[in-house]
Amino acid sequence: MASNEWQDEFTWGHQALRAGFAVAADGTLRLVRLAHPDDDRPATPHSALPLVELTALGHGSGWSGPRFTGTAFGARLAYRTHRTGRRDGWEWLTAELHDTDTGLTASVELTSPTGVSVLRSRVRLRNEGREPLVVQSVSSLLLGGLPAPDALDVHRARNDWLAECRWYAEPLRAAVADIHVDVHQHDSRAALALTGRGSWPTDGHLAMGALTERDGGRAWAWQVESPAGWRWDLGERAHGSYLALNGPTDAEHQWRVRLAPGEEFTTVYGALALGSDLDTAIGALTSYRRAIRRPHPDHTALPVVFNDYMNTLMGDPTTAKLLPLIDAAADAGAEYFCIDSGWYDDDTRGWWDSVGAWQPSPRRFPDGGIRAVLDRIRERGMVPGLWLEPEVVGVRSPVAAELPDDAFFQRDGVRLAEQGRHQLDLRHPAARAHLDKTVDRIVGDWGVGYLKLDYNIVVDPGTQAPGDLAPGAGLLGHAHAYLDWLSGVLDRHPGLVVENCASGGMRMDGATLAVAQLQSTSDQQDPLRYPPIAAAAPTAVPPEQGAVWAYPQPEFDDDLTTWTLGGALLGRIHLSGHLNRMPAHQLTLVRDAVAVYKSIRGDLARALPFWPLGLPGWTDEWLALGLFVPGDRTAYLSVWRRGGPAELRVSVRHLAGRTVRAEVLHPSSAEAGQAVWDGEGLTVSVPRTPGVLLIRLTQDG
Repeated sequence: MASNEWQDEFTWGHQALRAGFAVAADGTLRLVRLAHPDDDRPATPHSALPLVELTALGHGSGWSGPRFTGTAFGARLAYRTHRTGRRDGWEWLTAELHDTDTGLTASVELTSPTGVSVLRSRVRLRNEGREPLVVQSVSSLLLGGLPAPDALDVHRARNDWLAECRWYAEPLRAAVADIHVDVHQHDSRAALALTGRGSWPTDGHLAMGALTERDGGRAWAWQVESPAGWRWDLGERAHGSYLALNGPTDAEHQWRVRLAPGEEFTTVYGALALGSDLDTAIGALTSYRRAIRRPHPDHTALPVVFNDYMNTLMGDPTTAKLLPLIDAAADAGAEYFCIDSGWYDDDTRGWWDSVGAWQPSPRRFPDGGIRAVLDRIRERGMVPGLWLEPEVVGVRSPVAAELPDDAFFQRDGVRLAEQGRHQLDLRHPAARAHLDKTVDRIVGDWGVGYLKLDYNIVVDPGTQAPGDLAPGAGLLGHAHAYLDWLSGVLDRHPGLVVENCASGGMRMDGATLAVAQLQSTSDQQDPLRYPPIAAAAPTAVPPEQGAVWAYPQPEFDDDLTTWTLGGALLGRIHLSGHLNRMPAHQLTLVRDAVAVYKSIRGDLARALPFWPLGLPGWTDEWLALGLFVPGDRTAYLSVWRRGGPAELRVSVRHLAGRTVRAEVLHPSSAEAGQAVWDGEGLTVSVPRTPGVLLIRLTQDG
């Protein structure tokens, strides 16, 4: 598009991000440039796209705008006006677009935390016309003008149960074939699209992705902040590339919404981070995630949590089993003690399909009940916690008959059952009242200060309650209502700490992470397979929120004990294991690791991640995760060896050429390995496998 085709050009941003906008000849507002202010590369306005892509019944279907020629609803949304401002450390811009044919108005709400190179976007639709409009898809963020597919690598993260955060990369051109655009005078219809599925929003893949420019020194990382369905697209447009971020759509998630005159709908957020490489882009996302989350003292206190489940009681708690564990956990330095699943189980047929009332089992806690156990936790100086799976009600639970059908997920008037369980719909007042009563009893009456909220079923594609046009819309409505309910719980109980879990990391989405204080990273029980998950978890969750299991066992040798403990020290340590059965020497190893964690956790709460060996592979023999403290002279590096040579040189680019002191913090034994700084990098030696080192790098002078 020639420069004389542009009008009403303006810029917006701050010292870390600059966006340029212009109105095209067709009246649409376009984002023609998005970069760091110091980036002097020329913009590519000919490949810019309208700010919104939208499809609606009767007005074109499918992804018509970015990919295909023909009528695109987004191209009919003409620019009206915009306004800008600054509020609470954020820059904001709202652009208003309007379609005269239907009366639809789209307000594009762009925000960015001052000093952080991240753009956040959502779209608010309002029907100002006279007729209803059924929307099938609407983008949260749409950006053209990216480099051509030939110059880009795309990064995605497989996210499966027990195998979370497995990043892989390929050239974007491998998915978007070169069709010789100039010959066809038509952009390619090929695109790389990734979608979430069902009520586990991060089952299959993380709801994020990244692009890196080969030899270009630029990277883009994004997340779709949807607690339900989502989709992102990468494709080719006018010799460049485009990125589209969406919440649920009709085609992938059976999502549709009917807007009667005067009604509104707001999309989920999409966020895009800029960086000079993948590490800096993810670092910007980390800072952004801290900026959007609900304030809570836990984010800086980082107390050590002991949880009785993993490789320990495994859902079979009793007073007799818990009391010695409580004492051992307190002696090891734990500050919270969470009783995991099974505390409510008083049914010889099993508890899976009978849960919902959340009353303690008299059989499991015969003397003084569960309150006596909670009191013992407090007596030992720890905060008591309980596991809860709030959204499910077993088909054999009395609650299933007490609540009305409309309080549960349904299709065609039939209450759904998944794996012997019903799913509560938190939009219904009876469902919400039931959970409020439950939590207020557990937290308010029993004095529980920590809740591990789990979710172990998948409902796909959702629910169709009265008023829902499609099940995907019902699912999104419930998911937003769940987060609103959780926010209400935290408003009433501001000291409560909440861990988000869905069979590990199956609900590791940005929307939920902005409300919960901790995020379970995995249910992985094999200590040798946990390190690639722990090392990659900071791509999805800030280190201080990422709960990593450390489950030493009496039968472990010293190497395996220090291995499982060391893997959690740059995350949020979740201690487990039969500590009460350990000899004194082994308990000393546990105490030493916990003491090291407490000595560095103040830095973890503000540190940014980097990966000196690249993002970890599932079978890599050597793995590394680094955290550096902005504005400080300190960095931390966890290095794992599962095989391969006993010595490895690790590049730490931001410290190269400086005088640095390298100190091994964990394990305490000098025989476990060493790290030597040579002025340009670090030489790490780990003589035995499995072996792990936590190294502190301190810049002198």
